Amino acid sequence: MRTVFRQVLLLASGLLLSFQLMATEAGWRQLSLPGAAPDAAPVVVALYYPTQAAARAIPMGPFTVRVAIQAPPEERFKGLIVLSHGVGGTELGHTSLAEALARDGYLVAALRHPGDNWQDGALLHQGAAAYFTQRPQQISHVIDVLLKDPMWKDRIAVDAQGPRIGALGHSAGGYTVLALAGGQADLSRIASHCASERAADPIFCGVGRNAGAPTGTVAAPASPLLPSLRDPRVRAVVAMAPAGVPFTAASLADIRVPTRIYEAQLDRFLVPRFHAEWVAQNMPGAELQRIPDAWHFAFMDTPSSAIPTDDGDVRADPPGFDRKALLARLASEIPAFFDKVFAASPDTK
Repeated sequence: MRTVFRQVLLLASGLLLSFQLMATEAGWRQLSLPGAAPDAAPVVVALYYPTQAAARAIPMGPFTVRVAIQAPPEERFKGLIVLSHGVGGTELGHTSLAEALARDGYLVAALRHPGDNWQDGALLHQGAAAYFTQRPQQISHVIDVLLKDPMWKDRIAVDAQGPRIGALGHSAGGYTVLALAGGQADLSRIASHCASERAADPIFCGVGRNAGAPTGTVAAPASPLLPSLRDPRVRAVVAMAPAGVPFTAASLADIRVPTRIYEAQLDRFLVPRFHAEWVAQNMPGAELQRIPDAWHFAFMDTPSSAIPTDDGDVRADPPGFDRKALLARLASEIPAFFDKVFAASPDTK
């Protein structure tokens, strides 16, 4: 009996050791990628990836990352997830979600959108057509570069459909990832929406009012219907509080990419019935998750200092709302969503 008991203990100890060896943390590196054109600005990208190295908390501006800087990456990743922040945002604003995806086995490329970030708002000055076109193009360019980079390309899982690539975005980043899935913008929708619903959706209709932002106040292009920016390599999408007004109903109905949409129920920045709910209503296959009592910035990590916006401080939440609990929930649900999508097609390398 003692011999059997000892064997059981040894087996259990071995399994525990094996689990500990397999457990991963989030590694982190910053890249500066060349722009898509010779005169285009470089694209700053924060890479999060699975590693065996120990992570630690490191303040970076108003956000704190819990990563292993420059740590050696694992040999294989489950896939690549590109992460798109909101208007005037940062590649670090969703670090807890990026870290969770990395710990789950994904390479996450969180870019700082050129011309639309906390340091530079030049893209808004170029008008709605440029804004809604260039953001998705910037994501596709990052995918192009990483799939050619010898450091990363062979680590990304490939199956019969090609590299496993997903996209995660918040706010204007939600628009961006839905455009990659096949949503097509018609700028006349913005103009008509803001002509009739400005009082009900005042922040969206007032963003960048003095900078030629997506408000319909700038000179309209020859054709208000923008070209499709679908990237067929993007095979799964999560959009958090997305800007949805620009999309045509027909293009949303044609999307076949598995999509999950998170709605902040009390969102004043992008009022749900015009944005998240409208997108979900027109996408037959979309899954809508409503977050009760949440404001627009509930999907971002809470910064250590004030970040003012047209809807107040990014740190602010409605009384009684638990942002930490929501982010913990998303850190479990979002990796599981991508896992489920990619599990349908076996890895071929």
